[in-house]
Order: sequence, then C-alpha cells, then structure tokens
Amino acid sequence: MRFAISLLTILAIASIIGTVLKQNEPYVNYRVEFGDFWFGIFEPIGLFDVYHSSWFLLILAFLVLSTSLCIWRHFPGVVRDIKSYREKASTNSLRLMSHQVETNTVLTPAAVEQHLTEQGYRFKSRTDGETLVIAAKKGSWQKLGYLFAHAAIVVICIGGLMDGNLPLKLLEATGKKTPETRDIPQSQIPPSSRLESNNLSFRGNVTLSEGGSASVVFLNAGQGYFVQELPFVLKLKKFHIEHYSTGMPKLFASDIDVLDLNSGKVIQSGTVKVNHPLIVDGIAIYQASFGDGGSGLDFVQWDLSTGKTQPLAARSQTSLPLMLGQEQYQLEIGDLRPFNIENFDKAPSNTSTMAVDKLQEAMASAQAVRSDKNVRNLGPMVQFKLRDNTGQAVEYQNYMAPFFENNAAYFMTGMRREVSAPFSFVRIPLDKDMQINTFMRLRKVILDPNLHPEIARRTAAKAQAGGGVSAQSQAQFAEVTRNVLTQFASGGLPAIDRFLTEKVPEDKRAAVAQTYLKILQGAMIDAMDVAQGQVGLPTIAVNEAQYRFLMDSLVATSQLFDYGAPTLLQLNGFTEVKASGFQLTRSPGKNVVYLGSLLLILGVFCMFYIRENRLWIRLSPQGTLVAMSSNRKTPELDKEFALHTSALLNRNKE
Repeated sequence: MRFAISLLTILAIASIIGTVLKQNEPYVNYRVEFGDFWFGIFEPIGLFDVYHSSWFLLILAFLVLSTSLCIWRHFPGVVRDIKSYREKASTNSLRLMSHQVETNTVLTPAAVEQHLTEQGYRFKSRTDGETLVIAAKKGSWQKLGYLFAHAAIVVICIGGLMDGNLPLKLLEATGKKTPETRDIPQSQIPPSSRLESNNLSFRGNVTLSEGGSASVVFLNAGQGYFVQELPFVLKLKKFHIEHYSTGMPKLFASDIDVLDLNSGKVIQSGTVKVNHPLIVDGIAIYQASFGDGGSGLDFVQWDLSTGKTQPLAARSQTSLPLMLGQEQYQLEIGDLRPFNIENFDKAPSNTSTMAVDKLQEAMASAQAVRSDKNVRNLGPMVQFKLRDNTGQAVEYQNYMAPFFENNAAYFMTGMRREVSAPFSFVRIPLDKDMQINTFMRLRKVILDPNLHPEIARRTAAKAQAGGGVSAQSQAQFAEVTRNVLTQFASGGLPAIDRFLTEKVPEDKRAAVAQTYLKILQGAMIDAMDVAQGQVGLPTIAVNEAQYRFLMDSLVATSQLFDYGAPTLLQLNGFTEVKASGFQLTRSPGKNVVYLGSLLLILGVFCMFYIRENRLWIRLSPQGTLVAMSSNRKTPELDKEFALHTSALLNRNKE
C-alpha cells in the first residue's frame, strides 16, 4: 500500500509538470527558453516529454503489476464476503456487538421475514435445535467499491501505457528504431526512422499549403524526429480565416479531403476547426495552427554602398544565393505574416534621438481584444536571414506598410544577431510619396566624402549670412563642418562620440558635442539640397515636417552602420499562399482511460455512498436477540437499529 501511494504521488507530481510545462517541443525551443544549465538538468530526466519518458511508463507498469496482484489476492475474499450471510454467528459474538438488544418477547419467524423484506434486506435462516437464526444484509455491493477503485487504477495505467507508445519505446531501447536528426526530405528518411501506419499510438504534426497533401506526419523525438506513415492521404482544399475589426484572428478552419492511399479516391471530407476534429479510421485530425504556405514575394533590393536598386523575386520558406559586392551570401526567407497585431499602450518617445531598439517593448503582441487597448495592425511582415560564407547569420524583420507616428511615416526594419535577443528597429523616414528613395539619396550624399566640401561650403556660407560666423572665420567653419561630416561618414554618431572621447578634454566634451550636433543638423539641410540637385529636382522648403524628416534621416543613417548587411530588402508586394497546421493523433488508450475513470467513479460511489448493514435476529423459546453491524458507524446506524427493534416488537404485538 505504501509503495503504491508513493508511486501515485510521483505520478501526480509528474502530471503537474507535464501540464504546466509545454510538452514535446523541439529541443532548441527549450534550450532557448531555459538556457544550457537548466536544459542540461531537465533533458536527461525527460521533463520535456513526461508522459512518454521511460521512468513514467515504468511507474505505470509497476502500478499495473502491483495493483493487479492486490486485486487477485483480495478478489476471492471480497466475493466470498458479498455472498456470505454469516448465519453461523454465535450467540456470544452477537452479544458483543455494540448494537444489540435482548428481550423475553418471542417473535414469530413470519413476522421477522416480512419486516426484513419490507426494509429491502436479503436474508438466510439457520436452525440450531430449538433456536432459529435469521441473518440479513443490505448494501453488500459496497465492497465492490474496493474492486472498482483498484481496477480503475489498472485500467487507467494500461491506457497510459497504450498512449505512451510503449512498443516504440521498446524498439528504441533495442536499437531497431532511431530518431532522424538530419534536415532531409522525408522521402529520404531511412526505415529505422519511419513508423508503419499500424503504429499503436502517435501524435504528430504536418503543415499543408492550400492544394497540398501529405501521407505522413512528423513526431518530435527529443533531438530528432520520426516519420509516421498514415493509412490515408490528407489534402487541404481551402483554408478559411476570419478577423476582428482590429485584424486579430477570430476563427480559422480548414476544408479537407481524406483520400485512399492507393486509389486516390475521396474517403471522407469535412471542415476541421479548433476543438472540432475529423475522425478517420480512429485517427483524429485537429486544426492546430495556421501560417504561410510559401507565398510569392517581390522585393526591392537596395545596395547600401551605392544606393542602386534592383528587383528581387523570391518565395517565403525558401533560400537563395545573393552576391553582394564581392561577397557571397545565402538569403534564408521565413514566413510571410499578412497581419501583425501589436499593442501600443506604451508608445515610444517622440524624439528622433530615442533608442529605437526600445520599440520592441512597445510592439508586444496583444493578448486580448479590448476597447481600451491601443491595438494596431502593422500590416504584412516578412522575416529572413542573411548568412555569410562563414556561416554567421543576421536575422531581419521588415514591414511592408508604413509605420505612422505623430503624422510622420517610417519604413520599419529590425535586426538581431542572436535568436534569444529582441529585434532592434531602424525607422527609415518616408517622403511624401511614402517611399524611401529620398532618404536613400540623402544618405548617399551625406556618406560621400567627395561631396563633403560642397556641403561644408554651403553650410558655412549660410552661417556667415545669418551672422553665426564672421567672414574671416567662414573658411575655418567650413573645415570644421567637413571634419564633422567625415567623422560621421566613418561610423555615424558613435564614431563622433569616440572621436570626442579621444580628442576633447572631459570638461569641454559636452559643449563640443552640442556644437557638432548643431553643425550636423545644419549640414543635413544642405546635403538634402545637394541630393535633390543631383537628380534635377527642386530644393525642398524646410518646415517642421521636413526638418523632422532630416533629423530622422540623420538617426537612421547612423543606425544603418550597425545593420549587419550591405543590402536592404524592401517588401514591395506578395502573392499570399495560406497554410494550415494539423495535428493527427491516434490514441486508443483514451477510451480505456475513460473506462477507468468510469470505474473510479463507480468505486468511489460504492465506497462512500453505499452502506453495508447486517442484521441478525436469534429466535428461541426463551426470547429474542437482535444485533446489527455496519461498515461505517454513524448516528444513522443508531437510529436505524432503534427503528428495527421498535418495528419488530410492535409487529409481534399486532
């Protein structure tokens, strides 16, 4: 008993862990979430797949064995006790019972039997000389509660073993089946990593684009995966999605066909929704997720060194080589997300010099649709990686639609060098045509050292005309401006900060930094004039909106020094292909667990709501002895015993 209770306690703790901790995810997700230290502790003890771990299944097997032996040992005695009336109870044993009364009144057997029948008792009589002992009982089925409760534990554990895929665990232990760890087409997966369609139990996932089909699903297996063959072909006809007015998903469902594996004929069709699966041959098909199915993407590829552009056609969830300058890169494109619902309750500051990586905090995913939330749909977004020839990759997240803040529009591009790090965003200001062309022309001019003398000359001339500098110091001011532009072009604002740290005394550094910033702000106006003149466009009048554009351009130009790639990909259009994620499960143990749960309910009901009462009436010429016992001594027993004695004596008088 103590051993069984200990095992049940361990199972309860393990079940809590399996409920709280999301199970059967790829190991890389757990490594990112918990870090290498805790991952190294949790992984060996199987906490990432508790219900299929060897120790969990071993505990279930021990419980089945020990509880079955317990039932086998006690079953004959329980059955014998249910059948027994104990009519051979001696007079002394009856007199020792706590509920007994002896009277000189002689009762007739007929009156006693009539009373017992009316009260729902079954009875049996035994004659011993002149003495008649009538043994009666009611509620003997209460003892079945013991058998039902213990059988429930066995049945539930057997169901757990079935859904724990014990046969696969044994095959893995003997080396006949091994998870595949390579990222290769499923058609190339060796037989040792493939599971037949008659596999006892499985829970796998597959993602299909519209019109796509699959005859296999993939089962996570720690560091690798298994390919599970299906007895049919699953085909996605159409994916449906409805949105709230904010753009958040309201409903998503999939129209599917289930085809015969050999003939290709439709076996069954239906619509799968969340929590509304389609059951085919004992396999439940659930709607698990949705996403991109390989959409066509049209990029404008900006060369950040020359400012030139060229179109780039690609497809999401694919990779292609890119030659950028003299370097070879690999472009790895992720999913296209047409809707990106973000909560802007904590909007970032307005200032152009704000740390734009703080934007990520304001762009936390909205968890609910509420009228008091500042929820905004940022429109289509695509994530991709640029991997150099050394294998190092930088990940990017670019939005197609403009991002608006205080009547200003921006092209948003984020980057990060580590998967666990948040994206740092660069806000590139858009012109009146909602394009980044004007910014790119301005950036090219401000970084071109051959144009710095002309920009410095114009800035110094304006300063002299406005009385900011004298005619004698105009040339010197122009030289300072050129030096500031040169420092900025070598690395942006951080380069100027490093220059000041190295060359300027600390007590004068703040004043000089303020002067340099004002020089840069003035030079941006003249750089804009030069950029416009190069393409034959008129100069742009400097008003509040234009000045903000120039200052935002200054910040964006500085941040692009740390962009991590010599190119900028601007999403210009797309042809969406939707995909639906399905989870297919075969769990024969589920019905077994349901049966075990029913047995447990019956067992609890029998043990706690059925009371076994036994009544003995010993009739002799000298008088009558009435005794009563019950499996539970309660106040109701006292009342019932008094009722029986009173009714029997009164019946005799009648």
